[in-house]
Amino acid sequence: MNSRTLGYLYLVLAMVTVGSTVVASKIAAATLPPFTATALRFALALPFLVVLVPLLKARLPRLGRGDWLLLLVQACAGAIGYTALMMAGLRRTSATEAGVILGLLPLVAALFSMLALRERPSWRLWGAIAVALAGVLLATGNGTGGGSWQGNLLVLAALVCETIFILLNRRMRVAVPALWLSVLMTGLGLALSLLAALFEAPWRLQPDAAALWAVAYYALVPTVGGFLLWYAGCARVSAAEASLTTAIAPVAALLLAAPVLGEHVGPLQWAGVACVLCAVLFAGWSGSRAVAPARA
Repeated sequence: MNSRTLGYLYLVLAMVTVGSTVVASKIAAATLPPFTATALRFALALPFLVVLVPLLKARLPRLGRGDWLLLLVQACAGAIGYTALMMAGLRRTSATEAGVILGLLPLVAALFSMLALRERPSWRLWGAIAVALAGVLLATGNGTGGGSWQGNLLVLAALVCETIFILLNRRMRVAVPALWLSVLMTGLGLALSLLAALFEAPWRLQPDAAALWAVAYYALVPTVGGFLLWYAGCARVSAAEASLTTAIAPVAALLLAAPVLGEHVGPLQWAGVACVLCAVLFAGWSGSRAVAPARA
């Protein structure tokens, strides 16, 4: 197996772990409130990420006050907002429908990026967004996926938070290495989620074993393992090629939702995710900014 093929394999596996977070979040959200689950996830992941810093010889550049402020806002949006809103949404909707919506992330990020930069979106991007939205409506608007519109809106709000993270990361004056960015986001996210979790009175909770195992899985496999896989894959292929593999995540979410959660994945859900994937791939191959690099 040559280096490029191995890189694609790493990236695909990384995106499978991203798709699996939808299932893990669904299990954790059953008996754990969102901020408490988020704090537990970061508390478990942080030590492992810190250990990786000397192993990968990553160095933190000197950051100014403005960059630290941007990192704090990124942690609120990407680390706290995304995870907490995703878990809150999955309390009200199915993992199947959330998985389809997850596929919209590259297109939402591309649209927000162009609006923030005051660029006129190309007709290809508008067409891709229209096809993707049609796919989401097909998968979620018929009532066969077991979800609710309130939960789906929360999942979509989680994607908006992740988009804000992506845009703010591009505003950094100093480029922060990927590992250090993960360490800082996890550390800041832990501090912020612990404060928010106090209002959920975690000392009164009685989560079941499945929820705790789901949080542990989320912390160690997608957060730590997913980072390593994505890091290794990106070192072997171009950024554009790596970005296209983000389309794997919603497919993985649907494939796992049926056997793990026992959810029904019907033809309309598969048709919906197919529309989303076609839209993302078309936008990516057309040379637009429609596919934003994912972070593990």
